[in-house]
Amino acid sequence: MAQNQSARPLPHASDLTRPYWEGAAQGKLLIQQCGQCGKLRHYPRYICDNCHSFETVWKESSGRGRVHSWMVAHHAYHPAFAGELPYTLVTVELEEGVRALGRYAVPTGEGLRLDLPVRLRLETVAEGVALPLFEPRED
Repeated sequence: MAQNQSARPLPHASDLTRPYWEGAAQGKLLIQQCGQCGKLRHYPRYICDNCHSFETVWKESSGRGRVHSWMVAHHAYHPAFAGELPYTLVTVELEEGVRALGRYAVPTGEGLRLDLPVRLRLETVAEGVALPLFEPRED
């Protein structure tokens, strides 16, 4: 690694998020479901915001959704990402009714529009670590 280049920061699993990261490493987007009332929630939380239950099960998402919003980064907020500029982050309304954040497969954001149908691909960035990447899909 070059002396002026930083290592890419990687997520750290906690007791709360470990199932999410383990699922991602296996190519699955897992979302929480309340074990009491059945409400889905993403990002992981300890307690259901609907019934206040602590019971949680994890369900695999289809990974299909539609673009809700996006932003194109032209400034590296960490030195490790400077060589990847520009890159686009999208917020996706998943078919299951929750939103997820990930990179858009086209770094410049070309072709993006509201309600664009997308599908998830989990991109391995380090051993045992995969991050969400969304790419356009045909309906």
